[in-house]
Amino acid sequence: MTDAPGLGPIGQIARTVGDIAAARHFYDELLGLPLLYEFPGMAFFDLGGTRLYLQEGEAGRSESILYFRVADIAASHAHLERKGVKFLQPPHCVHRHADGLEEWLAFFADPEDRPLALMAQQRPA
Repeated sequence: MTDAPGLGPIGQIARTVGDIAAARHFYDELLGLPLLYEFPGMAFFDLGGTRLYLQEGEAGRSESILYFRVADIAASHAHLERKGVKFLQPPHCVHRHADGLEEWLAFFADPEDRPLALMAQQRPA
């Protein structure tokens, strides 16, 4: 048995972007994420306690999808659509647990056409 410390929650997620100004506008103005700070070629946003680090460079197509947890996926979808975010598909149920809890997703894209998603858990009405 060891007394090694365990891993904590994720502290930061990094993403490479081709145009830092366009990415900053998208994440700040359209998605409404709080900008923590920025430096030449870099911007840092708060994702509910996890930092999103955007660095200008050659963006890779194989980067992870960012799933944003929301309380009301229909309202969040409608709000972002009004702001000009283009969704790839409307909110839809992707799984129903044995207890009836449903998992919902709605995919959209960043300015470089990489997928992002809204995610929510909800009970059927």
